[in-house]
Amino acid sequence: MRSRQRLDINIEELDRLLDRTREGPLSDAEREKLRTALHVLVERISARTRTTEKTRAVVDQPQLSEAGPNTTPASGKQSPKKGHGRHSAGDYTAAEKVAIPHPELKSGDGCPECACGRVYHQQQPKVRVRIVGQAPLAATVFEMERLRCNACGQVFTAEEPDDIGADKYDATAAAMIAQLKYGSGVPFARLERLEHQLGIPLPAATQWELMEDAAAQARPAWKQLIWYAAQGELFYNDDTAMRILRLAREPSDIRTGTFTSGIVSVWQNRKIALFFTGRQHAGENLADVLGQRVESSNTPIQMCDALSGNTKLTRGLRILIANCLSHGRRQFVDVARSFPQECGFVLETLGMVYGNDDIAREQGLDAEQRLQFHQQYSGPLMDQLHQWLEDQLNEGLTEPNSGLGKAISYLLRHWQALTLFLREKGAPLDNNVCERALKKAILNRKNALFYKTLNGAQVGDLFMSLIHTCELNGVNPFDYLTELQRHCSEVERTPADWMPWNYRNTLNRIHSPVAA
Repeated sequence: MRSRQRLDINIEELDRLLDRTREGPLSDAEREKLRTALHVLVERISARTRTTEKTRAVVDQPQLSEAGPNTTPASGKQSPKKGHGRHSAGDYTAAEKVAIPHPELKSGDGCPECACGRVYHQQQPKVRVRIVGQAPLAATVFEMERLRCNACGQVFTAEEPDDIGADKYDATAAAMIAQLKYGSGVPFARLERLEHQLGIPLPAATQWELMEDAAAQARPAWKQLIWYAAQGELFYNDDTAMRILRLAREPSDIRTGTFTSGIVSVWQNRKIALFFTGRQHAGENLADVLGQRVESSNTPIQMCDALSGNTKLTRGLRILIANCLSHGRRQFVDVARSFPQECGFVLETLGMVYGNDDIAREQGLDAEQRLQFHQQYSGPLMDQLHQWLEDQLNEGLTEPNSGLGKAISYLLRHWQALTLFLREKGAPLDNNVCERALKKAILNRKNALFYKTLNGAQVGDLFMSLIHTCELNGVNPFDYLTELQRHCSEVERTPADWMPWNYRNTLNRIHSPVAA
């Protein structure tokens, strides 16, 4: 996609250029400025059209010009991206690669076809991908031959292979179970049935024991991950309901609910996902994490929806609160069928703001440039929207107790937190990062229904935190969990060297000839 042009120009300057046409022809520089401004305008209208597909699905092509001033109705759909949808051989990063040499020729040999030239190695070989099925966990039975003397009765047994390992269950077994259970939502009982059908007995109780032992080995890395998360510049947080069957409560605790809180911290351009399950809400768990924060001159940003549970205990801390614009938008989506024109105007305006954020992302703007870009292009849109919202209530155009009135009141009540992205560098528009992270917990709840004990919930939190952090940083979680177990003593000594983003460097240092 061609990057969009940016032009530092204001409307007064364009007006002066148009007035100049009455006096005489424009210069080449003036004509070029007008042409560039026109191209930028066309591209920005195209970007707005791209961001309103969901709006059209909600409000059935409303006449937006009647609902608010200076709006542009969406027309047409964005053409789908080209591509056949197939994966290239390079996408199979974990596949075993087998090099097959030519049976008769090698580089430098004479050409058997023309007998004049010579053949040389090509940079790109011919490739073929073959995928085979296998059980999630496989077993190998080693049969060491035994021989017995018929005279003295002495038994002679073959030696075990050196690489057989001392434990029945390899570190990869626990890593795979953790990936299936806490990364993909496969319950222990379901995996037990699958493995039994494939001829590998794997009781659910055994799976839990492996998870408990692996969690103990990975706990130092998890605690270090929490400490790094506490130093973040931006925090997303929210929670979802989660059931714990056996949960002992303090006599003074009158709350009955249990939740899984999701926290995503952005620290040094890395995203760290944390999960905490128990009686506390997301705001309380975030306050506990921030208790490990080192004093810093930078004030972090907390992004969440407007529920009080998400900011409980954090409002008293040195932190900037931002509310989720997507939650505010949802208020209008829910009533769009009843108020198509009014909701269409709000949704289109927010769609333009999101389109501006997409432009800033595509152009690779840094935090300061993104802030200035939103102030220049999204600020007028939000000011116009704010005035329209106030007019709807102040002039009696909308009944305050109607669904639309409540949606308008929600935006006005939380306007400062909803528009923090116009005043602070790095402030996001919404909490969708955390919403996606919580899908891990929701998937586990959907398939397993509950945790039996608080200890089981904490084990799940640990593995979900490590697995999703790996995913956010483009790391293979199966390989990471395997190496944490194989090097548990080193992890306990120096957990900072065993984070998802640097453990491979640590392994290379350990196994390098110099280290040896």
